[in-house]
Amino acid sequence: MKVKRFFAQTMAEALKQVSNEMGPDAVILSNRRVDGGVEIVTALDYDENMARQRLGDKAAEATNGSRLAEMQADQHRHLESELTRSRSRIQEVREKRASAGARYTGVAFDDATLEQAEPEQPVADEAPADGAGYNSELASMKAEIESLRDLVRGNAAASQPKKPEGPGNAVQQRLSERLQEFGLGHELAGTLAQQNRNARLEDAWKQSLKMLATGVRTARHSWLEAGGVYALVGPTGSGKTTTIGKLAARYVLEHGPDSLALVTTDRYRVAAHEQLFVFGRILNVPVRVVDETHSLDDILDELSDRHLVLIDTAGLTSSDRGYQEQLAELARSHHNIRSHLVVSATSQPRIMKSVWHCYKMANLAGCVTTKIDEALTLGESLGFVMETGLPVAWYTDGQKIPEDLHRAQAVPLVRLGVERLRAMQHSQAVAEGA
Repeated sequence: MKVKRFFAQTMAEALKQVSNEMGPDAVILSNRRVDGGVEIVTALDYDENMARQRLGDKAAEATNGSRLAEMQADQHRHLESELTRSRSRIQEVREKRASAGARYTGVAFDDATLEQAEPEQPVADEAPADGAGYNSELASMKAEIESLRDLVRGNAAASQPKKPEGPGNAVQQRLSERLQEFGLGHELAGTLAQQNRNARLEDAWKQSLKMLATGVRTARHSWLEAGGVYALVGPTGSGKTTTIGKLAARYVLEHGPDSLALVTTDRYRVAAHEQLFVFGRILNVPVRVVDETHSLDDILDELSDRHLVLIDTAGLTSSDRGYQEQLAELARSHHNIRSHLVVSATSQPRIMKSVWHCYKMANLAGCVTTKIDEALTLGESLGFVMETGLPVAWYTDGQKIPEDLHRAQAVPLVRLGVERLRAMQHSQAVAEGA
């Protein structure tokens, strides 16, 4: 298995690099936001069973294929880090040896080879007393690097990607158009289409959906089981308060009300707390309000014995009074607050991106997608989470509490998007035939 990392400013640029260097058979193990852009870890000849064998006991933590691939990518990053560290150590030894006056033809290494050239015979008067020690340490670290390289390469020679074959632009153009009908943006749809060189449109379509599912990250654990402090942020009308009500109701049904608390930071709007207080009274759960006399950290200190704390926030924009104050309050808290962006599936892609930029300073740990039942297509939401790298924790598809709340999983979400596309196409066909 050949594993490789790619860096770019945007997801589309990174996918183009994958397509050019790895070919259409590459599997995306993980994608995430990093300083300056995005990082994608890909693999050729990916074998899930082999991945579980290499991860050993840790593979038991992988509840699905997406999580397993992400763990494989994390292992690869760790091994690369160790490889870099060992190379640095060799460089330090070389510099020490050079300063001691030893004459060597050189030690040359790169990503493909690591070869130590035969040393010249040093003049007796100039030979360092500890030269044998240097050679021993170099040999030891060389063996360490070779071992790490074997792990990175999966104990197999790196196979070269096959040259793409296929009929050319016709299928890719039709595939790009279908992906845009699915709801993906023009750039992302075109990039996915370019990575598929299948002769048949349906085969290319299935491969693109598989790549999309691999690129959509989801939360590793359920909030209700893991516990902690979670804040929902996002614009007015995105569904933050209703989603908190669904989460709270689900938790009370499974664990009871005694270990749950609700908090709101919305002190900017008149009667902003009413709906949350209604949930609190119905579920017999305490609701606390952050205001001038009660800071967020003070309230969380008092609620430290609660297994789960859900924080509702004001739907403010960058032009609103209190916008900076509220986000700074979340980001600077000494409590481990996991802020999640609430994004409506009915929003336009530009609005989703704009909202994400507005709330990034809250140190977003993921997102929640709402109003899926109202969206014509789901590609917009899936493309958004793929490009931003935000893991999807939950999605909602109705007003029923708590029935219309679901833990997010990549494959079911993509499948739901396909069903929504078919329903839209069927409605259009019926309308045209009427």
